Amino acid sequence: MNKNRNTSSSILLFVILLVCSSLYSQSSVFKVTLDAGHGDHDFGAVYNGHVEKKIALAVVLKVGALLESNPNIDVIYTRKTDVFIDLVERANIANRANANIFVSIHCNANKNTAADGTESYVMGMNKIASNLEAAKKENSVITLEKDYKTKYEGFDPNSPESMIGMTLMQEEYLDNSISLASKVENEFEKLGKKIRGGGVKQAPFMVLHKAYMPRILIEMGFISNYTEGNLLDSEAGQNEIAKAISDAILSYKREYFGSGIAESYEVNPAPKYVEKSVKDTATPAQKKITEPVVVKSTSQTTSNSNILFKVQISASGKKMALQPKNFKGLKNISVDFDENVYKYMYGETQDYNESRNLLEEAKAKGYESAFLIAFKDGKKISIQEAIK
Repeated sequence: MNKNRNTSSSILLFVILLVCSSLYSQSSVFKVTLDAGHGDHDFGAVYNGHVEKKIALAVVLKVGALLESNPNIDVIYTRKTDVFIDLVERANIANRANANIFVSIHCNANKNTAADGTESYVMGMNKIASNLEAAKKENSVITLEKDYKTKYEGFDPNSPESMIGMTLMQEEYLDNSISLASKVENEFEKLGKKIRGGGVKQAPFMVLHKAYMPRILIEMGFISNYTEGNLLDSEAGQNEIAKAISDAILSYKREYFGSGIAESYEVNPAPKYVEKSVKDTATPAQKKITEPVVVKSTSQTTSNSNILFKVQISASGKKMALQPKNFKGLKNISVDFDENVYKYMYGETQDYNESRNLLEEAKAKGYESAFLIAFKDGKKISIQEAIK
């Protein structure tokens, strides 16, 4: 009888471990939604025989193939063929999948055929004319959707500023979005590509507005530029860009979610959104960055004296003297050389709330793409792990 009881107990224990292992494996999967801009009757930009919808889809499929080689990554596509998907549905696909990040991929174009370089955007209300023009171009797609006036009530695609008058979700993922976009730009810079504007940009893109997770929009380059257009429409050029984007996503995953099966925490919180009406009476500086909600408790600090928070303000392949004149007057600058890139950081503190103040100081100086990083005993860890 004891033998049978022991056997039954062993079987039960095995089943419990199997179930727990299965649940843990599922929770450790990092979900990436890839969005190829345009599709079907929406060609996007067309110059010199180069068609944006085709290039965007080709690159998305290549990025997806690279990511899918990692067993801990699940890739969701808004489209894998030449079909038309409403902008709001693209975001909904990511929301239904409970994706950890949303990456929308596009090509740029300009009547000035000399324009070149890459741009990475996060959702924001910045009123810089060039940013609004980029949003206007991408948002115009909604006029091809059925009943778009009803579906996007209160929004005029020809006036991106009209989104300011809409009810907007408080940006809970802005810091993470900027971090992801910065990593993409770092990878593009390694390829020798021009980074337009010198940093991550903000603009009111409808496709980003409704995605409830860290999300970015990438303009891979100008197909209106003869040289860049030919590169974007080539197999070699697309492979190069896809590798850069996938490397950036993997770097983001390692920083915020761990490297693989040993990861034991998750940073994508259950959706808890604070709706507020954004009035057009705020100053441009106030509209530039909406206050992110990264930690629910405002009194939260770290009690571990071995943990330091810093603000990463830029990353470059060039080495610069750590003098205030090289960093818009900011003092207490440090540098870390990693993966052939110099990463410049501002300030340091053991107090998380104080680090948020340092972050705001850096942004006020013009480092809009700055974001927090953390170290434990001199080794870089995720912000979420540091807070815990």
